[in-house]
Amino acid sequence: MRTPRILISNDDGIHAPGIQCLIEVAREFGEVTVVAPNSPQSGMGHAISLGKPLRMYKENLFEGQDGYACNGTPADCVKLATGVLMAEAPDLILSGINHGSNSSVSGIYSGTLSAAREGALQQIPAIGFSLCNYSHNADLSTARVVVREVIAQALAQPMKASQLINVNIPDVSVENLAGYKITRQAMGRWVEEFDQRIDPYGQKYYWLTGKFLLEDHGEDTDEFALENGYVSICPMSLDLTDYDQFRILDRWQFSKPVS
Repeated sequence: MRTPRILISNDDGIHAPGIQCLIEVAREFGEVTVVAPNSPQSGMGHAISLGKPLRMYKENLFEGQDGYACNGTPADCVKLATGVLMAEAPDLILSGINHGSNSSVSGIYSGTLSAAREGALQQIPAIGFSLCNYSHNADLSTARVVVREVIAQALAQPMKASQLINVNIPDVSVENLAGYKITRQAMGRWVEEFDQRIDPYGQKYYWLTGKFLLEDHGEDTDEFALENGYVSICPMSLDLTDYDQFRILDRWQFSKPVS
């Protein structure tokens, strides 16, 4: 059998510990190509660079593994990898391991998920991995075990083109990991505040702060799984259409265009 081609990116930057862990595990399964941002890109969502030139430069990440640092967003990295760098499309795209959860609505803002989503938009199956610990020095030993298990399953039972999976890993030891759950995205929202400050020139500036408000207490959600020590495996759709609203919108009465 042909060795799988695996493309890896992230949003924490090419030198983040999470991506190194992901690369090391992915190399057990196939030929790995790495294109990742040259600086942190958290919260970038699916932004792409339209008003600036994109650049890639080669870096040695560790013995036996090179990668390419890019001055763009996570989505830019995947576009450059598939459109410029790789002679053939990858069989699987992996993004992460993100330092911090991307459950519930955080997946909308996530640069980690955007790199995976860009792959799915290109009809390449993709998985985003996140660990529920924001520390740069987080213990990645449980994440390493989970990533290995998920990649093995994804390759043994091949994902369909455009399939996108959001994997969130609880911050627990391997011994305390409860297992794996297939979940749905919990409904919630960020209640935001702005910390106003004054710069040395007397001008106001703001730091975005806030807290997450969970509005969904179902036992089939990603938040419930993580709270109870399970890995959350949430399949995601590229189709943003809300089909339940068709009946409501069909009742709207539009006037005829004036000729």
